[in-house]
Amino acid sequence: MAERIRRPRARVCERCGREERFDDATGSWVVADDAVGAVYCIHEWDINGSFVPFEDGASEA
Repeated sequence: MAERIRRPRARVCERCGREERFDDATGSWVVADDAVGAVYCIHEWDINGSFVPFEDGASEA
């Protein structure tokens, strides 16, 4: 089966704790409603973490 690439739905900065979610309507990241974190932080998103961008096509059957 073919694998599909998926994107994360949420992310958290490892430096300041800022939380963002992906908004399908705008096609971009938006700050969570109960946002914490520093506005001027150079955000470091966990790009090498446990998120796996590939879905197994068999799970959609």
